[in-house]
Amino acid sequence: MAYRKTARTEARKADIRRRLLDVARRLVADGGFSALQIGTVAQLAGVAAGTVYRYFPSKADLSAEVFHIVSQHEIDVAAEIARSGGPATERLVAAIRAVASRAVQGRITAYALIAEPADAEIDTQRLVHRRALARVFEEILKDGTANGEFPKLNVEASAACIVGAVMESLVNPLAPDSDGVGDDGSTFFDAVASFCLRGILEDRVPRE
Repeated sequence: MAYRKTARTEARKADIRRRLLDVARRLVADGGFSALQIGTVAQLAGVAAGTVYRYFPSKADLSAEVFHIVSQHEIDVAAEIARSGGPATERLVAAIRAVASRAVQGRITAYALIAEPADAEIDTQRLVHRRALARVFEEILKDGTANGEFPKLNVEASAACIVGAVMESLVNPLAPDSDGVGDDGSTFFDAVASFCLRGILEDRVPRE
């Protein structure tokens, strides 16, 4: 008699997968991808190491899945802001602040996603994440150029520049001894948002 999947077995498999990912996410949050070891995941999840490999063929596969889950949540938050309505300028600043503030609140995870040396699969996920985030900013920039808030610009290039500025500027403030407050008293989030906004509005300034 052929084996047939049942609702109970499928629910059990889904529960095990969820537990493995929950453990993996906590490990990354505490120590980055270098702390994500199959043996540790198995022990904390209460399963054998072989069970982990049945769901994730390698550590790289598990790391990539964790990366996708965490980064997708960040993209969803920014996308919700982008589609919330209101002035494009306000939405742009709010989306940048949201990405930056989430990173500083979860420094280890953010550093792991942005800059920690990792497997090639993670580098691939980083590109996917940046492109998805850029599309969110493109949506805001298109609205802003359409209603006259922003000058005519290359939306795709401008969105890529915003993502690059945000990601690269985050690396140092993610250090444990950084409080995210500048010498002038402004928060790091405000400084990054202000820089990006000035770049977008630059064409409004008369040139000599």
